Amino acid sequence: MSPDAPVALTLLTRPECGLCEEMLADLRTLGQRISLPGLSVIDVDSDAELQRRYGLKIPVLLLDSVPVCAHRLDVAELQRLLRRP
Repeated sequence: MSPDAPVALTLLTRPECGLCEEMLADLRTLGQRISLPGLSVIDVDSDAELQRRYGLKIPVLLLDSVPVCAHRLDVAELQRLLRRP
């Protein structure tokens, strides 16, 4: 990741998923403490490829399409990846 390259977070979710709601809430709370890139929330079932790749692992947080964590927010790993040059 180059220092000036835009980064994006994507949260893959599914309706009525308690873990998905929890990770989204955790991301919003974290975003109040540190600067986070823009976040897109995508229903994993809206795309056949995403469903095939991540369907049973949700929620999954992606940073520029690369998985950061699944099921629970890994704050340390996210911060480590965001600091990477």
